Amino acid sequence: MFNRVILIGRLTRDPELRYTPNGIAVATFSLAVNRKFSKDETDFIDIVVWRGQAENCATYLKKGSMAAVEGRMQVRTYENQEGQKRKVTEVVADDVRFLSPKGGESPGAARSFNEKEEKRDDWNDLGREVSLGDIDLTDDDDVPF
Repeated sequence: MFNRVILIGRLTRDPELRYTPNGIAVATFSLAVNRKFSKDETDFIDIVVWRGQAENCATYLKKGSMAAVEGRMQVRTYENQEGQKRKVTEVVADDVRFLSPKGGESPGAARSFNEKEEKRDDWNDLGREVSLGDIDLTDDDDVPF
């Protein structure tokens, strides 16, 4: 059997960090993930993160941050204060990758550049054919292997 989930989306709220009575960190947040069908639809998926990764998420993620989450789907039941049984479906994250740029600015956010700073487009040559003439072989750096 196989239970693996990979999601990429934006946080709908700041992560909420709590600690268990044993002192183990747990963070929860919700991720908005788009679906492409005849019209765009969005799923809001609850995420649970434990231990050091939970503390990192609470420190570095905020509402609107883009993140990739890898984990497993979990369904649990509990009884609310009125005695009614409730069922919750959530993703327990094994790995959370922070995809928003440092400083929390979203990838499409406007950015100002001063005269000395060049606007750099790392994707301008995407799909361009590469030849050996494009590679600088005169670099004296150590070979990494």
